[in-house]
Amino acid sequence: MFDTIAAVATPPGEGGIGIIRVSGPEALSIARRVFRGAEGDGWVHRGGYRLVYGHVVEPRTGEVVDEVLLGIMRAPRSYTREDVVEFNCHGGWVAVGRVLELVLRSGARLAEPGEFTRRAFLNGRIDLTQAEAVLDIVRSRSREAMQVAVAQLRGFLGQKVREMREELLGLQAAIEASIDFPEEVAPPGEEELRGRLSRVREEIKALLATAEAGRLYREGLAVVIIGKPNVGKSSLLNRLLREDRALVTEVPGTTRDVVEELARIGGFPVRLADTAGVRETEDVVEKLGIERTRRKVAAADLVLLVLDATREIDDADREAAKLSAGKRRILVVNKIDAAPAGPAKEELAALGGTDPVVYVSALEGTGMAELEKAIGESVMRLPRLEGTAVVSNVRHRAALVRAQECIEDALEAGRSGIPLDVMGIDIYGALEALGEIIGVTGNEEVIERVFADFCVGK
Repeated sequence: MFDTIAAVATPPGEGGIGIIRVSGPEALSIARRVFRGAEGDGWVHRGGYRLVYGHVVEPRTGEVVDEVLLGIMRAPRSYTREDVVEFNCHGGWVAVGRVLELVLRSGARLAEPGEFTRRAFLNGRIDLTQAEAVLDIVRSRSREAMQVAVAQLRGFLGQKVREMREELLGLQAAIEASIDFPEEVAPPGEEELRGRLSRVREEIKALLATAEAGRLYREGLAVVIIGKPNVGKSSLLNRLLREDRALVTEVPGTTRDVVEELARIGGFPVRLADTAGVRETEDVVEKLGIERTRRKVAAADLVLLVLDATREIDDADREAAKLSAGKRRILVVNKIDAAPAGPAKEELAALGGTDPVVYVSALEGTGMAELEKAIGESVMRLPRLEGTAVVSNVRHRAALVRAQECIEDALEAGRSGIPLDVMGIDIYGALEALGEIIGVTGNEEVIERVFADFCVGK
């Protein structure tokens, strides 16, 4: 935390601009060593939030390396709350690489992944939920996912968690004071205890109610295509992707493994998975593929059960339907170019109950608009979450569940007449769980895990 770090903050490769970010106590001194302003060194004594035109030079030889704009942000009004400078140079491997090399040679250290954001967290500029939101914004796959991440970056979730912790801290303090000074401080009454704990419990429940929608906005809808061999699953995947991604042949059982790709349907990210055909087989490799199909279906948000319009519904179709029973599902009757009528409605109802049915020809593209609409309707049922506190992170959800369990235990202790000091242990457990979300009580392992997925320069 006492050295100065530097890294390239823009993607590698050719581009109109490349940015080298430098943060730490020596940031301005390092900039002064390698940067020559067009109007001299007057920029050193000016305030932050400025762009200064000039050149990066090799300090030992005076060689001009690149024409740049130098961005200056002085502590504590910067991303990291440290002095920060950013060299805005020409994009490309050579220019960016040479500027970074000079900065490192002049006293900076190459930053680790996520180290700039980690310093922002450790210096108190953002909490842990906001740090995670930075990465979520970078990885957003849809407008909705971006809105959820921006709300988290603005502190909506962190503020809600802090409010709940304040309520519990006040209650914990009242309990401990009554235990330490029984003659001076009366213990909280049963009604007060129950009321304050119940309020926090309801707040947690409301947050947990957003978790499923938040996850789907963040990760995208997991759609798994299943069916018996040779019904056109791979052709359907290719048609939805609008490219030939999966191998298509007339030989049954061509797909032995799960083929996954990301698509956008109705502006929403959808993770499509083409799976091995479900059937009885002695082929060892095919058996492994079918087992992976089962695991994918278990984790799916939506299943497309593909049927062949040219063939009667048989035991293999029924096995695929059984495999996906209980999942949100669409029956996709394929190959209507060869058999427009398809299976009888009674047979489809017996197989899928009230599941929607869409008739398509993956070969010709017929019915694909209707299928995309049906997939989109499953997304449209999600609540709109922008501008509110949303749980979209597995870590947050797990911590909230633990906090909820601790509060339930505390309420049960109160109903059972268990002493206040024992109830205080449960309240403390809830405080610890909530603190982990925003990084107040998170241990080093949790913090390391949060920043492990960041790129260098962020």
